[in-house]
Amino acid sequence: MANQTQFRQWGRKVIDIEKAALEHLYQFVDSEAFGQACELIMQCKGKVIVMGMGKSGHIGNKISATFASTGTPAFFVHPGEASHGDLGALAKNDIILAISNSGESSEILTLMPVIQRMGVPVIAVTGKPDSNMAKLAKLHLCIEVPEEACPLGLAPTSSTTATLVMGDALAVALLQAKGFTRDDFALSHPGGSLGRKLLLKVNDVMHQGNDLPLVKQDICITEALYEISNKGLGMTAVVDDNNILVGIFTDGDLRRVIDAEVNLRTTPISHVMTKHCVTSPANILAAQALQIMDEKNINGLIVVNEQHQPIGALNMLDMVKAGVI
Repeated sequence: MANQTQFRQWGRKVIDIEKAALEHLYQFVDSEAFGQACELIMQCKGKVIVMGMGKSGHIGNKISATFASTGTPAFFVHPGEASHGDLGALAKNDIILAISNSGESSEILTLMPVIQRMGVPVIAVTGKPDSNMAKLAKLHLCIEVPEEACPLGLAPTSSTTATLVMGDALAVALLQAKGFTRDDFALSHPGGSLGRKLLLKVNDVMHQGNDLPLVKQDICITEALYEISNKGLGMTAVVDDNNILVGIFTDGDLRRVIDAEVNLRTTPISHVMTKHCVTSPANILAAQALQIMDEKNINGLIVVNEQHQPIGALNMLDMVKAGVI
C-alpha cells in the first residue's frame, strides 16, 4: 500500500514532467506561426469559435472564456453538436481554433469540408504537425510535449497543460496588442467580487447628504458624540465656518479623551480631534480607498471635494456590505 512519501514523490514527478513540457512549448510560442495566429485573430471581424473533444474540449471552454473576458469575442462549440446544427453559429467573418492533441479528431475532421466551403480560416492546435487537422488548417500551432505525466501515457496531462498555456499566451498577447485596460476588463466582469472591486467607486459606497456625520469645530465633545451616535459610522468630520474639513473625531479619539479625563461637556471638539486626517476623493475605486485604510491602519475615511469640503464618509463595514472585502 502506498505511503505519504510515495504520494509526495509521485506528485513532484508530475510537476517536473509538466514543467519540462512547458519549457518545450516555449519554442512553439516563439515561432512565426504564433505571430501569424495572433495577427489573424486581431484582424477577425467576427468571433473566435473554439472546438475540441473530450479533455481538449474542457480546455477549449476555458480558452474561449479567457478570450471573451480579455477583449477577443469568442465562444465554445462542441464538435459533436456542431454536426447536428450548432455549426449554424459559424459565420464567414469568424475564425475557428480547433484543438486536438492527436490532430485526428474525427468529429472536427468531419466538419472541415463545410468549414472550408464557407471560407472560414482554421487555426489547428495539435501535438502532431503532420496530422490531418494540421494539414487542412490555415495555421498550425504545435503543442507537442516530450511525455505525458500519466505513467501509462494515456490520460492527457502534460498535453492539456501545454494547450491551456498556449491559449493563455494567445489571449494575453492579444490583450496587450489591443491596449485592453482594467476598465475594459471590469465591463466584462460586472458580477461577483471581482466586478465589485473593479467597478465600484467611493461615491457608490460612501454615506452622503443627511447621512454624513458632520459637526462644527466649536461645539463641545458631547454634541459631537450625538452626531456620531445618530449617523452610526463611529466618526464625524469636523469643519470650520466655511465648511472646510479641519479634522476628524472617531471612537478611538473618544477612548483617548476619556482616559485623559477631559471634560466632555465643556471641551471644544477642535481641542481633541485628529487634525490633518486621511481623506479620499469620490472618484477613485472603492478598492483603492480600502487600500488607503489598510496602509494607514484606519477604519474610516472622510471623502472631500476639490475645495477640501466633506461630501461623504465610509468605513470598513461599508466595504464589507458592498462586497469589496
